[in-house]
Amino acid sequence: MRAKSNFAMEDIRMEPGQLSEKTRPPVRRLRYESPSELYQNDLYLARLTRLRPLDEESGLAFLHRLRGSTTPEDAVAFAAFAAVPQVAIWWAYEVLRLTLVDADATTRAMLGLSADWIRSPDNANRYRAMQAALYAPVRGPAVYLGLAVGWSGGPIAPNDPAPVAPHRMPQALNTAVLSALAIHDLNARPMLLARTIDLAARLFVPE
Repeated sequence: MRAKSNFAMEDIRMEPGQLSEKTRPPVRRLRYESPSELYQNDLYLARLTRLRPLDEESGLAFLHRLRGSTTPEDAVAFAAFAAVPQVAIWWAYEVLRLTLVDADATTRAMLGLSADWIRSPDNANRYRAMQAALYAPVRGPAVYLGLAVGWSGGPIAPNDPAPVAPHRMPQALNTAVLSALAIHDLNARPMLLARTIDLAARLFVPE
């Protein structure tokens, strides 16, 4: 059974615990103004993709160039690292919701915890998703999404102030999305990857 989605990217405008409002300005979607700036500041991402952005290349143009390369999966990594945590996690959640069509109850519950945090990105929701992911017996796509929520910012537990390496959240998203695609047979994967990148393109289009 496919997990339900009753919110869209526009709902990310909301403050924790509040519904989105048309009059509230949208949150920032991207970590940096340009892909070249992202790559200059994130050496971990630079090791993951074969191509590099051009100096004046837009995020959407670079995403399309990655999509047309010999390693189109690199577009997934770029999207995971380019967007701010709440937006990136929303994107990965939507990919998993549309891709894991036969999700069992455990997977749906894990996706639900991530959805709770997307709606209300407070520490309580983050800790719940993180705890469920850490104690999951098998690390499937939804569990990696839960880990990404846990690593999205702030301490990983109320009594653990140790900082989290900044690459862990986007790397978990990259793993979540690619492992969800890998569940399907080889013939279906190109179409699913194309749909995933189409959804990622929304992250780079100005409102």
